[in-house]
Amino acid sequence: MQTNSTFQLFPEIEPYQQGMLSVDSIHTIYWEQSGNSAGTPVVFLHGGPGAGSTPAHRRFFDPSYYRIVVLDQRGSGRSTPLGEVRNNTTLLLISDLEKLRQYLGIEKWLVFGGSWGSTLALAYGEAHPDRCLGLILRGIFLCRKQEIDWFLYGLKNFFPEAWQTFVTPLDEAERKDILSAYYQRLNDPDPAVHMPAARSWSIYEGSCSTLLPSLETVNYFAQDTVALGLARMETHYFKHDIFLPENSLLDNVDKLHGIPATIVQGRYDAVCPIISANDLHDKWPQAEYKIIDDAGHSVWEPGILSALVKTTEKFKQLLTTK
Repeated sequence: MQTNSTFQLFPEIEPYQQGMLSVDSIHTIYWEQSGNSAGTPVVFLHGGPGAGSTPAHRRFFDPSYYRIVVLDQRGSGRSTPLGEVRNNTTLLLISDLEKLRQYLGIEKWLVFGGSWGSTLALAYGEAHPDRCLGLILRGIFLCRKQEIDWFLYGLKNFFPEAWQTFVTPLDEAERKDILSAYYQRLNDPDPAVHMPAARSWSIYEGSCSTLLPSLETVNYFAQDTVALGLARMETHYFKHDIFLPENSLLDNVDKLHGIPATIVQGRYDAVCPIISANDLHDKWPQAEYKIIDDAGHSVWEPGILSALVKTTEKFKQLLTTK
């Protein structure tokens, strides 16, 4: 449960190294390193899929201790081409992480991911447990059918205004299959078609991500780069069940049982409801489980932010003594 002590973000820092890594004939991914070049490596996995990273994501980690690796996944943020769905699957994202790890000469790293980042962190950890010093997961998303259906239809129980705006561009028939309707629009080559759809999808998610209304959060989700990457990648991965067998993340979680881990979950997370974190912890009781009682989904919720920084601080001691 949430504690009373409050932890703040570390000061702003700039990368000491950044670059673009070509991972196949189509995709080139953005990466950067900041903090201590000789420190314990940690990789930050952003949400979405498709949301991209921001400079603030470096600030969850003590730069005097951690070698902080941040990247934009295929089709996201500063990676190119933005919004590209060809050659874009979960297994390829896992492969990209391994290519980047090897490129940077890292043997093992701490894996930190929230929302879709938790999905990818679990998938990566189950594929390469020997490369994980530990996992820090927030806002658990297992991408099961029930979770996708909740996002598309169930959220209207808590955010009816946002949901009504979300479905306004669709006719009555299309509202029976919201995912397909948006998928078709978002993959239309005409920006006059795909950009309004991208903004609508992304603003819907941003509007439902915080416990209390946050115009700052909504405005971030409305930005063109964020909206196109997020909306196109999410519909792509949802349409294809994240390219993994149903329930595979839970079915294979025993591969992670020997790895130290912390799960941070907002009690009132409407985007990724707490039942998924609960289901994960039931299968993985060795993981520390922190429920933040006054928080929704966003990583910037004060209680979640504080719990995550506290956890990265705790891992400093844990990894130093291993």
